[in-house]
Amino acid sequence: MELFQTTEFWHFVFRWIHFLAGITWIGVLYYFNFVQTPFFKGADGAVRSGMIRGLVPRALWWFRWGAMFTFLSGLGMLTIMTSYEHLPMAGSTMTLILTGALMGTLMWANVWFVIWPAQKIVIASAEKVAAGGEAIPEAAARGATAGMASRTNTLLSLPMLFCMGAARHLPIERGEGSLMNYWLIMGAIIALVEINGLIKPGAATQKMLTSVSGVIHAGVLMTIVTFLVAFNMF
Repeated sequence: MELFQTTEFWHFVFRWIHFLAGITWIGVLYYFNFVQTPFFKGADGAVRSGMIRGLVPRALWWFRWGAMFTFLSGLGMLTIMTSYEHLPMAGSTMTLILTGALMGTLMWANVWFVIWPAQKIVIASAEKVAAGGEAIPEAAARGATAGMASRTNTLLSLPMLFCMGAARHLPIERGEGSLMNYWLIMGAIIALVEINGLIKPGAATQKMLTSVSGVIHAGVLMTIVTFLVAFNMF
């Protein structure tokens, strides 16, 4: 069929995978941060240990592979948009898509290179204790690092989703604002948020991320800032 040979068809396929994988990824991310973490704070040690050994590994499987397929399908979409649809890189649509893609890429990197390696140690430590052994000494610290990276991903998810939706559906036209200034400002904001999430847990700048409401407020605030920067630059 000719349909299978069109870029529109393959763009749709990548978009469908992107939606499906993204919903899976972000859904599990919100479960971890809005449901599981608050529950763990008041849970009995045995209950928490059982969940870490049984439920958490299964949830992490969907979490990390949801992130991977979201990333790969997004890369496929970007390839089609730039190579075949020839969307202007300086246009408002592509600028917002690239802004969301930058945030999403950092979130994907946090999953695979910070959260998952740390959680493997936490799970292994729980398994050792359940078998009558000693806890792995660095497990608690690595768990805190994973938690802060996860909270940072939750924060970033709000402006990331705003950018992806606004790129196609918010009527912002390219104006006289400097694209270089836009990327300098947005790049600095995104970098500071990411760096704050990777520094040693307990820093004063991370206080807002220690509660569910704080993370949501921080995400909404960053979304508003993203909108204002985009509005003024475009």
